[in-house]
Amino acid sequence: MVDYRIDRRSGVATYVQIVQQTKQALRLGLLEPGDKLPTAREVVEATAVNPNTVLKAYRELEREGLVEARRGLGTFVRRSLGAAPADSPLRAELEDWAARARAAGLEREDVAALFTAVLETHYPAPTPGPAHPNTPQGDPS
Repeated sequence: MVDYRIDRRSGVATYVQIVQQTKQALRLGLLEPGDKLPTAREVVEATAVNPNTVLKAYRELEREGLVEARRGLGTFVRRSLGAAPADSPLRAELEDWAARARAAGLEREDVAALFTAVLETHYPAPTPGPAHPNTPQGDPS
């Protein structure tokens, strides 16, 4: 089961946070195919968000083929993501590194910036391709 934590100060839409946290749980193997997501009511009770927000997040996950809603039964995981189980030795190394960074006085934002910079070095973002020829470009008038 996943426990959603909503950060209202993050500037990230609540439904997007739910989608992101679900994907993270899928990547870490905390959610596996066949697992049931918490009901919208359970998420609302735990996070005090609007039920429509939870349903919007679940619809997005369903649109991406990650979950499926079964009428009267709930929402279930259809497929997993990634291959970084929560008990990976790499996670232990990262935990150790994060503890050292904190002991060195780095703030959360400092660690995030450092990690993002290193991540971009090893996993560069794909460059966008040319626009589709049938896509309108700007104002036609």
